[in-house]
Amino acid sequence: RTELLRILKRQLIPMLASSRLWVSDSAIQHGDTTVLLHCLAVAYFSLKLARGLRLRYDQRSLVRGALLHDYFLYDWHTPDPAHRLHGFSHARTALRNAREDFPLTEKEQDIIAHHMFPLVPKPPRSREALLVCMVDKGCGLYETFGRNTYPALRELLAQQKHCNPPTSQPMQVAHRAPP
Repeated sequence: RTELLRILKRQLIPMLASSRLWVSDSAIQHGDTTVLLHCLAVAYFSLKLARGLRLRYDQRSLVRGALLHDYFLYDWHTPDPAHRLHGFSHARTALRNAREDFPLTEKEQDIIAHHMFPLVPKPPRSREALLVCMVDKGCGLYETFGRNTYPALRELLAQQKHCNPPTSQPMQVAHRAPP
């Protein structure tokens, strides 16, 4: 577990410092889990599954793609006509936002664009995207029915918030989903 957390931190710290990623910590994804915590959990368990299955995979793209797969930067629980079809449209919004803030590999784009398969009709093309797609569903179920999810990952975010405080704009002024 310690090694996986170290791998996550190596990608997470520079991403938090140079983007709007902290904005994702101000909105709930499922249950009491923020969007950022959800993305961190998806990255962690995607790594764990890839290692457990002894797959060959691009570790950097897997982690970065998982951390950005829900980079839509709005609170989808807020009553707003633009959020009505969130499940079908947020992957496009996340990909657009990620492209604005990061140089992305083809695999990272595949992960972000196709993580909502089968709601998004095109399936993942890489094993990294398939892993994130599957793990995302499992994490979503766990978060919906659990409380105080992922204590070690919550602690990791708390440490980062203390050492590298957010400089992003609050959720209210973040990019909105297209109508």
